[in-house]
Amino acid sequence: MTAPESLAAVALGAGVVKRSTHLADGRELIYFDDAGTSLPPERRVDQRELDPRPDTATMRRDVLTGEWITVAANRQNRVMLPPAEFDPLAPQTETNPSEVPNVYDVAVFENRSPSLGPALAAATGGAPQADDAPRGLDDTTAPGLGRTRTAIGRCEVVCFSPERSGSFGTQSVARARTVIEAWADRTAALSALPGVEQVFPFENRGEAIGVTLHHPHGQIYSYPYVTPRTQALLRQVEAEGSDLWERIIAFEAEGPRVVLSGEHWIAYVPFAARWPVEVHLVPRRHAADFTELTAEERDELAPLYLRLLRGVDALYDTPTPYIAAWHQAPVSVGRDALRLHLQLTSPRRGADKLKFLAGSEAAMGAWTAEIPAEVQAERLRAALETVEVPA
Repeated sequence: MTAPESLAAVALGAGVVKRSTHLADGRELIYFDDAGTSLPPERRVDQRELDPRPDTATMRRDVLTGEWITVAANRQNRVMLPPAEFDPLAPQTETNPSEVPNVYDVAVFENRSPSLGPALAAATGGAPQADDAPRGLDDTTAPGLGRTRTAIGRCEVVCFSPERSGSFGTQSVARARTVIEAWADRTAALSALPGVEQVFPFENRGEAIGVTLHHPHGQIYSYPYVTPRTQALLRQVEAEGSDLWERIIAFEAEGPRVVLSGEHWIAYVPFAARWPVEVHLVPRRHAADFTELTAEERDELAPLYLRLLRGVDALYDTPTPYIAAWHQAPVSVGRDALRLHLQLTSPRRGADKLKFLAGSEAAMGAWTAEIPAEVQAERLRAALETVEVPA
């Protein structure tokens, strides 16, 4: 086993403590300790012998859509559904040389097989120099055939628990509150990296979504451009008016699609829901990203979000696959236009049925919804009645 080192503590909100170190190949590892944790400040050093970090991937611009496609060959060989005893996100043991050297509450580290990578060798423990980084938003939106850039940014893994199975929804309220502090801390840190234009926290859950690890975890992607989905949202705010979010909340609050409502947050099935299961969770007050949430908003979010996820699982006898996508405003544009919000979607349209995107939806982006939003909401409210979230 590895020798311990004492890591300096940085106090965050809600009693959460942050401790930072590095893995054997120079990637950053950050522990977020629960309020009142039993863990000591000493953490074991990662003494594995690892291959050098891969070259930062490249991006190619699709001239027909203006979208950037990352080409990351290093991801072809990433770990795929390993047995539990070789879980790469569990704490290291004598027989499991995993990514996290020590027992932890919440751990965040740079992905070993990233889609987006570091720009500067000196700042990243010897990673390759990005030789053709994007030159700002004007550069990423400029026209032209055959345009390429280095895919700078950062991909982080967020381990919600040292346990080998579960999801965000299986965590305690206290642990959920720790993860929320981690999301806010990482959003601030990643937004400050050179060239990063947008930060995206998310959780993929279930093999039907494409999950390759059963360990309860999420990810955070930091992009060198504003993503296509966010560009579309910003265009809609411009077309509909700057008060769009206030009008959406008022519209949904008066209708039959609300599933959860709190002092600071509201959850509803959107009027034009695409997916068999689709819920939006939105703060009532404008906040561009997690960093702008107040302590009270974060406190309410923890149990409310857990209740929502457990309600989604209660729809059927087995856990529901989903993508929990936290949309945040870009770093340098649209801060007043785009409000932080969750879009949770699942392709599950029955106990043993999935919605597959075929010709019209996949090729043309023209959707057909089989389940009306009002029916979705009624089913989810009934499921929510059956779940409890311990204090």
